[in-house]
Amino acid sequence: MRRIVFTLFALATYFMALADVEGAKVDNIRLERNGNYMVVEMDVDLSQLKVKSNRAVLLTPAMVNGQDSLNFASVGLYGRQRYFYYVRDGKSTITGKSERSFRPKNRPDTVVYHSILPYQEWMEGAKLVFNRSVYGCCNTKLGSTGEELLGSYFTPVVETVTEKIVYNPTFVYLKPQAEGVKHREVSGQAFVDFPVNQTVIAPDYRNNAVELQKIISTIDNVKDNSDVTITALTVKGYASPEGSYKHNSYLAQKRTEALVNYVQSLEHFEDGIISTSYEAEDWESLRRYVVQSNLKNRESILAIIDSPQEPDVKDRAIRASYPEDYQFLLKFVYPTLRHSDYKVEYTVRSYSNIEDIKQVMATAPQNLSLEELYLVANSYEPGSDEHHEVFEIAVRMFPNDEIANLNAANSAMQKRDMTAAERYLNRAGDSSEAVYARGAYAALMEDYQRAKTLFKIAEREGVAQASVALVELEPFLTK
Repeated sequence: MRRIVFTLFALATYFMALADVEGAKVDNIRLERNGNYMVVEMDVDLSQLKVKSNRAVLLTPAMVNGQDSLNFASVGLYGRQRYFYYVRDGKSTITGKSERSFRPKNRPDTVVYHSILPYQEWMEGAKLVFNRSVYGCCNTKLGSTGEELLGSYFTPVVETVTEKIVYNPTFVYLKPQAEGVKHREVSGQAFVDFPVNQTVIAPDYRNNAVELQKIISTIDNVKDNSDVTITALTVKGYASPEGSYKHNSYLAQKRTEALVNYVQSLEHFEDGIISTSYEAEDWESLRRYVVQSNLKNRESILAIIDSPQEPDVKDRAIRASYPEDYQFLLKFVYPTLRHSDYKVEYTVRSYSNIEDIKQVMATAPQNLSLEELYLVANSYEPGSDEHHEVFEIAVRMFPNDEIANLNAANSAMQKRDMTAAERYLNRAGDSSEAVYARGAYAALMEDYQRAKTLFKIAEREGVAQASVALVELEPFLTK
């Protein structure tokens, strides 16, 4: 418990309640500065947004102040032909990995949008705007709407009003257990083309240069780190259902072997590192596509796929019964079923030096353990932006870990970000420390009776700080 000066804050941001950008409605907009970052959150309603088959629509929030501007991550809606163009050519999205992209048939009605940018001084007084752009083939921008104003950002103004006694809990952070051997992996998918019925790698054939480089780059990004040891490379090849199953099995096997031989000729792995497998025909991926498609005979095709018939019989049945749908699948979907899935497994050395850990955290946080991140957090002042940032990184790297969520919840409560704290507490498990943290949350939300109940449970379960919390809570229970 402490006595503080109670203050009123002018709103950091002015918001419009609702914005409509040619079919995309934007609501529940929130823009605020969080330490060294600018955070924007909003609900983007895509239910009425239309996009032609050969078009892509990008919705992009941005901050603008005079000549300065910076885009947040985009939301992309891709027409059917545009989607298959990107899948087939391995381009993924127009604006890169941060983009959240959807096809019309699998888009949600509402996207819960969250994106961050590094804060810059010019953002003081900047406008938050929303842009809508339309793209055609070859990334050609066909047009865009004007900037739709969503709000403006200003640093809060503090005005002293009166004094108020507030409850200020002590937070109990948990140190994670050491990770004995840090096993990590990175995986991907490549679409290597072969001339009809051939099994020899041709690096300059069609888009093979790009697809092969995807695999080599993934390996090199791991291999070039002196702190990392590659333990395994697995490659699994797939063929598509057209043609005989026996022949496709031969192609899948030989093409997988050819790909591995190509990789080995460049990377020179020791014996036992590389392992391969293959699947003659990727019916699972075909079924996944059909389920989400708007094919005229979708249900009938699914019934054939799910039937106990032999693969060759299934393919002939689809081709004979639904020739129009089959031609579409053959042209746009079957090429995506001829792929090679690869996974690089590796171990990472342990770190004990704080400065070394900070350097890795800035470049490859996935290579750190929870314990190592905890050591860095403890090197900062509790409640500081740096302290909070480390626990945010930890919970992003280990989103399902109960201790990572508990510590992130405590950090969020110290920053009085109660929305984030509640989200993390829901995944923090049922340890005695998690019960105590939920008591602290209840007290901060002024639910003092619930806080008392939870603190008593935590006290019985051995959390020493719970006894102190019960004493500090008493004045609030008598109000």
